Amino acid sequence: MVSWWNRLSGAGVNMSEKKSVSMSKKHSVNMPEEQKSQTLFSFTDMADMGSISGSNAISGSAGFTNNPIVYRCVKMIAEAAARVPFMVKENGQNFSEHSVLSLLNSPNSLASGKELMERVYAYLQTSGNAYIEAAIVDGQVKALFDLRPDRMKVIAGKDGWPIAYAYSAGGKARRLSQAPEPIAKVLHLKLFHPNDDHYGLSPLKAARTSLEIHNAASNWNKSLLENAARPSGALVYSAASGNLSGDQFERLKSELEQGFAGSNNAGRPMVLEGGLDWKTIAMTPKDMDFMEAKNGAAREIALSFGVPPMLLGIPGDNSFANYAEANRVLWRQSVMPLVHRVAANLGNWLKPAFEGEFEIIPDVSQIEALSEDRAALWARVSSADFLDNDEKRAQVGLPARQKI
Repeated sequence: MVSWWNRLSGAGVNMSEKKSVSMSKKHSVNMPEEQKSQTLFSFTDMADMGSISGSNAISGSAGFTNNPIVYRCVKMIAEAAARVPFMVKENGQNFSEHSVLSLLNSPNSLASGKELMERVYAYLQTSGNAYIEAAIVDGQVKALFDLRPDRMKVIAGKDGWPIAYAYSAGGKARRLSQAPEPIAKVLHLKLFHPNDDHYGLSPLKAARTSLEIHNAASNWNKSLLENAARPSGALVYSAASGNLSGDQFERLKSELEQGFAGSNNAGRPMVLEGGLDWKTIAMTPKDMDFMEAKNGAAREIALSFGVPPMLLGIPGDNSFANYAEANRVLWRQSVMPLVHRVAANLGNWLKPAFEGEFEIIPDVSQIEALSEDRAALWARVSSADFLDNDEKRAQVGLPARQKI
């Protein structure tokens, strides 16, 4: 016996009696002739509105280019981090001029230092990995180039540690050795991954489910907009005398699709002949509450990247006293830890190619968002009567005064 749901979905109905509609992912069912009324069902397949159960991994470039929340989070962090200049700390003093800084400020003829670093920070956010190649000539580092993470592959040695990297481009693979000459050819920057020895885990991958939900909600709302926000329903013919013929059924179905589907037909009134009645059977947008689900997914994406939702304009997130405080939280908790990590790795990698014992550190004195933190530091140091002037200068990163 065919149940009511089988009749609704078409299961158990003879294939010769089953009618389908291919337009806009909708399916129609012609009910058996023995029924006293005929019903034309219109279904919208929610699985096609952006699958949330597809592949296990989402391409970093796909998430970045197809989702505005991801795009803004990555751009916000990468652009902010690239604005932080580097300094060299040597023998307890900070220097804004050094040969290694000249290399970082002008790494190659194709990109400035800020452009290269912005791409490095963006790669870390989207793939969890970033690679910088050193052009070494006669034992000296002449240039630096960023490499796309999707083209890189780790070549591990017998002990499991990387001994080289393979970079594939243009149908060819280049082997980049990690032997010090005087430094390794590639600096591999990666975020922590608990289950991978060679590759990092990106915030984008951690937010995979929320990203898919956000995209699915956007596609679903787009579909509703294209159909004048009218959900699927059933066109019921309940005339007392007989049923619609096959030609009449097909004509009615065709007119329904051509005359009332799509954004161009939004708001168009439907005129029904005698015996025809339109029954809405799908849940309304209010019932599904897609906008709230979309905003919730957006908040989770922002949380994964460490960006306060208030900075993205997501409704319902006013936990910060004002916009400036939210901006300081972004710098303190997301931007500066990333900059410190990259600066430390750059210093350890480039140190053997330059003279002296030094480390590369970020220069926070030029960051306007952190000006209140600097003012508070200066106030605390100034009130420390147990420190002399040289010790106070050292606390704020300034060199000692030269004695005459």
